[in-house]
Amino acid sequence: MSEPFDLVIRGGTAVLPWGEEATDIGVRRGQIAALGVPAGAPAAAVVQARGLHVLPGLIDPHVHLRDPGDAAVESIATGTRAAVLGGITSVFDMPNTTPPITNAERLAAKQAHAERVAWCDVGLYVGATKENVADLAALETGRAVCAIKVFAGSSTGDLLVEDDASLERVMRAGRRRIAYHSEDEYRLRARRGMFKAGEPYARHAEWRDEECAFLGTRRILALARETARPAHILHVSTAEELDYLKDFRDIATVEVLVNHLTQMAPDAYERLGSYAVMNPPIRGRRHFEAAWAAVRDGTVDTLGSDHAPHPRAAKEKRWPDCAAGLTGVQTLVPVMLDHVNAGRLSLTRLVDLLCAGPARVYGVVGKGRLAAGYDADFTLVALRRRRVIEESWIASPCGWTPFAGMRVTGWPVATIVRGTVVMREDEVLGEPGGRLVRFG
Repeated sequence: MSEPFDLVIRGGTAVLPWGEEATDIGVRRGQIAALGVPAGAPAAAVVQARGLHVLPGLIDPHVHLRDPGDAAVESIATGTRAAVLGGITSVFDMPNTTPPITNAERLAAKQAHAERVAWCDVGLYVGATKENVADLAALETGRAVCAIKVFAGSSTGDLLVEDDASLERVMRAGRRRIAYHSEDEYRLRARRGMFKAGEPYARHAEWRDEECAFLGTRRILALARETARPAHILHVSTAEELDYLKDFRDIATVEVLVNHLTQMAPDAYERLGSYAVMNPPIRGRRHFEAAWAAVRDGTVDTLGSDHAPHPRAAKEKRWPDCAAGLTGVQTLVPVMLDHVNAGRLSLTRLVDLLCAGPARVYGVVGKGRLAAGYDADFTLVALRRRRVIEESWIASPCGWTPFAGMRVTGWPVATIVRGTVVMREDEVLGEPGGRLVRFG
């Protein structure tokens, strides 16, 4: 008699690498053991998924969980709880914390902390500075390290590597793909004096304009080509960058954000005020349409939320003193499922952007698809369920979302991490059991 399964998911429509297929899925010891399970096969637990789509566990590769930092705003415990409520099974957390993750000691402390408190699996970025270049080659091979992160333009926190000489030193220190915030710091500084405090929040997109982003990306790609160091350009926000990046597919990969696929200037600033302020900014229709075209033609490799919570008091200051950054890990899946239902992309393409894409770009081991031997991570969604996103649902302590009041079609109804059901119908179950993501 064959070994019993620990878990069987019955009756769902699985989104497989080759398309959608009605099949049951069997799990043993935290991994997928079988696609196609005979009726009556013994199992310790069964999840009934009739009427639901079973996706590979979705990955948000771009979050700021502010840990270490201020737990009253966000933490690994609260941020990963928000993630599983939103159907996310793994997150990759940025290093611009307080203090930043820039050395082996801080990395080890964060690794240990994440394994104690996380609800989903966690990967960690290490921040590059001008002072830690000699250590980067060793740091990038650390446990759970998804990538080195470079801030070539200033944003939240103190990490900044803005000049070409220092950028080249970072690129020559190690081999793995580097992730970049690619706004040009010199243009930001030069333009800052053109604006006055208290001006409309829409001025944020004028200060950090298209050329600021495009110039930063051009500089990074030239150095990446020269050093042969793979680059991942984060939160690409302009039509010019997306067109330019098509000529660098041998050396560069591309991320876009749900924000740039969902919101547009000037409407976002008129409706949300400071709650539309982020880096790089929300832009106008031309860039919005270019982002969607890049999703459809395959230019985009990964999709992220850039979940970046701040307290309301910091967000509601006058511009430019208001904090830049928007919450998003919990709302990423329902907002993108709404785009699927609107016909803007297929469910298969969404899975590619949130599963196979991050796995390929970052070298994830054992995640990113439904296949035997892979981690038993699943996101179960009700594709036609209609809901309104409400702030009462948000688990992050800051308590707000720029998508409050948005009516969406499509909702995550269960999150399963390595064979354990951690969320079902908006209820988080059990105890934190997240582990560190493995990278090749």
